[in-house]
Amino acid sequence: MGIAWRQGETHVNEQTAVDAVPAHPSFAEAAKVWAKIGFLSFGGPAGQIALMHRELVEERRWISESRFLHALNYCMLLPGPEAQQLATYIGWLLHGTRGGVVAGTLFVIPGFFVILALSSAYALFQETNWLASLFYGLKAAVLAIVIDALVRLSRRALRTGFDRLLALLAFLALFVFALPFPLVVISAGVLGYLAARQAPSGRENGHRAKAPDLPSVIGSDFPEQKPTFRRAAAVVLVWGALWLAPFVFIAAVVGGANVYTDIGLFFSQMAVVTFGGAYAVLSYVAQQAVETYQWLRPGEMVDGLALAETTPGPLVLVLAFVGFMGAFRAPVGVDALTSGILGATLATWVTFVPCFLWIFLGAPYVERLRANVALSGALSAISAAVAGVILNLAVWFGLHVLFGRVERLEAGPVSLPYPDLATLDPVALFLTILAAASLLWWKRGIFQTLAICAAAGGLLALF
Repeated sequence: MGIAWRQGETHVNEQTAVDAVPAHPSFAEAAKVWAKIGFLSFGGPAGQIALMHRELVEERRWISESRFLHALNYCMLLPGPEAQQLATYIGWLLHGTRGGVVAGTLFVIPGFFVILALSSAYALFQETNWLASLFYGLKAAVLAIVIDALVRLSRRALRTGFDRLLALLAFLALFVFALPFPLVVISAGVLGYLAARQAPSGRENGHRAKAPDLPSVIGSDFPEQKPTFRRAAAVVLVWGALWLAPFVFIAAVVGGANVYTDIGLFFSQMAVVTFGGAYAVLSYVAQQAVETYQWLRPGEMVDGLALAETTPGPLVLVLAFVGFMGAFRAPVGVDALTSGILGATLATWVTFVPCFLWIFLGAPYVERLRANVALSGALSAISAAVAGVILNLAVWFGLHVLFGRVERLEAGPVSLPYPDLATLDPVALFLTILAAASLLWWKRGIFQTLAICAAAGGLLALF
């Protein structure tokens, strides 16, 4: 009886703990968790979002499932890395502006310093045979990692037949017709909005978590931070000034026409149009960096993405690699390595400062839309469309990694890439299958998979 009573008491205590709202984390406690997430955020946006969900929703219950998904859907709509912006959003909900700044910054800082070190090594030693063989293996692993990211994101974003249809249409629009990403996203949002208005209860239920929200620090009754015109003007003024500050400094020190100005302007433009993160604009950035600015040589963009895959933080840090290589090859007033570091820092600054602007300006308004079923349906539809974007990237990578030459069929509205089958690289195909087996069957992590493929590529290069 005593044993049975103690077991029943334990069950009651556990249930009481689950039903209780967790204590609001202190700023220092939250900063430690954001630092942990920053150091462990491997695997691209899907892996990073899954990590934050596990840490913040499941384990600590700092934010409820519905609030997490609502914030994620808004971040999917924004230009820039959605995972970093999601961290900023949740940090803002927990501790206001300082919480958002710390969360978003710690998400980027570890990966930035790693990509800086790897970019330096790449620029200084890329002509050596061992480094070439290393990147040969890493390139093949990137394809498998992207496929794994697609599977992870699809499980969360594609819950209904309508979602799966939107993902398919988004893929076809990008891959077959080469339509602009913003047009695809806006169209998905409009379709989601109209579908939610026609059948609001069904659409809402299709995206609701399988179980009701557990009590969380940020739950349905969490106090709103009401938007005001004065606050919005202050946000635009402060973060706009921070965005423009490097250009004033560059003009004062080295003048207006130089590689730093080109890097700042180009990546400022990318910060406004990079809907879907690094995946969505990879081909455009590669084309401009190689053909227009000559910052990179052909094929080096894939090397940069392989570097970004080995680091924590957003994959859009690949832009820091591009900025590094551009400034390294055209130094102004300093040695090449210092110039590269300045170029990478500048590219990172103008890429991520706008992310804080988008969140701090828009989040208060988005919070007020949670009760609007139709607008929530639009945000959910955008999440589904992004799955089609990542599928498009996976196919794009598959063509360029596995084949030596890729052509493009132009016929009316159709702009379809296709490979020259005679240029299939069997070694790259083997390494890609090896990477896929490591991730999907052997359940190895990103680091282990990249290490396996890098080692295999190095060994195969000896024969």
